[in-house]
Amino acid sequence: MKLDGRRESSNVDDRRGLSGKTKAGIGGGIGLIAVALLTWLMGGNPLSVIQQSGGLSSLQTEQTQTQHEFTAEEQELAKFSKQILASTEDVWTEVFRKMGKKYIPPKMVLYTNSVNTSCGEGNASVGPFYCSADQSLYIDLSFFMSMKQQLGADGDFAYAYVIAHEVGHHVEYLLGTLEQTHSQMQRVNKVQANKLSVRLELLADFYAGIWGHYENKMFGSLEEGDLQEAINCAQVIGDNYLQEKARGYSQPESFTHGTSAQRMKWLKLGLQTGDMSKGNTFELSDAQL
Repeated sequence: MKLDGRRESSNVDDRRGLSGKTKAGIGGGIGLIAVALLTWLMGGNPLSVIQQSGGLSSLQTEQTQTQHEFTAEEQELAKFSKQILASTEDVWTEVFRKMGKKYIPPKMVLYTNSVNTSCGEGNASVGPFYCSADQSLYIDLSFFMSMKQQLGADGDFAYAYVIAHEVGHHVEYLLGTLEQTHSQMQRVNKVQANKLSVRLELLADFYAGIWGHYENKMFGSLEEGDLQEAINCAQVIGDNYLQEKARGYSQPESFTHGTSAQRMKWLKLGLQTGDMSKGNTFELSDAQL
């Protein structure tokens, strides 16, 4: 991506160098964190475990300042992330304006190792996530290195896709889709809730594609190979790919984010069309997704 001279968003809370310490409270502690970690390994969302157990009422956390020297690579990733967030602000402000709506941008929190949120305690093993309770996306920049080393997903547009996907959840929040779906998920069984989660995640992939479409249209930033970087990233973070990589087989009923093919399909659809009306993941059958 060509980002030289592009602005950096000021809507960023840089908590790098702060570390959260967890103290066991009623219903919390090591057991809850272990369950959350197992949930992540099985393809689920660890924060949902913490949220269902009472969030911060079950986990008491405190932040302590630690000495940390940031490497040039870490600082470059921080700058890049701020530039991508700024781009999403520009793009979605215009997209919402065309829909007759006002875009209220989310905050991005950069952190190291663990972080205190209104949705519970997050840590680096969770990966980037969006918390609707405080309308913020949280990123430990080491995740990008893990993408490269563990999944082979590398490149600036692949990293941008990760940020744009989380911003996509914020778009879902602003449009009312996120709250409505979470409400439905609470009224159905686990398998049905997982299917609803998949539709939310694929919609966020589609919105990430919408951002990429207009980012390039507005700024001409995409270079040869950028699209393939994002597609490769979507492939290796599919539920089936991750589960098969971890244990040799996959369980479709436990999918929460969608298969590799689905994630690539919806990202590409947004990228190629830029048409918000095509984001109909909740109107299609399972087979059509």
